[in-house]
Amino acid sequence: MSRLIKHDEQHPCEIKVSGESKWICMCGLSKNKPLCDGSHKKTKDEENGKLYEYEGDTRIEVTD
Repeated sequence: MSRLIKHDEQHPCEIKVSGESKWICMCGLSKNKPLCDGSHKKTKDEENGKLYEYEGDTRIEVTD
């Protein structure tokens, strides 16, 4: 079964573990989940209100 999951965030979430920063992926694109690998940078020019699908490094706008 496949699932479509919508992620609205474009930045990681910082958490402190024993005083050390860890960055948690919030965009859903990281290949190193739950940690951020910088993939959120692909989302910087997304337009608000639009839905996108990512296949590797390719972004596709989803339309009705």
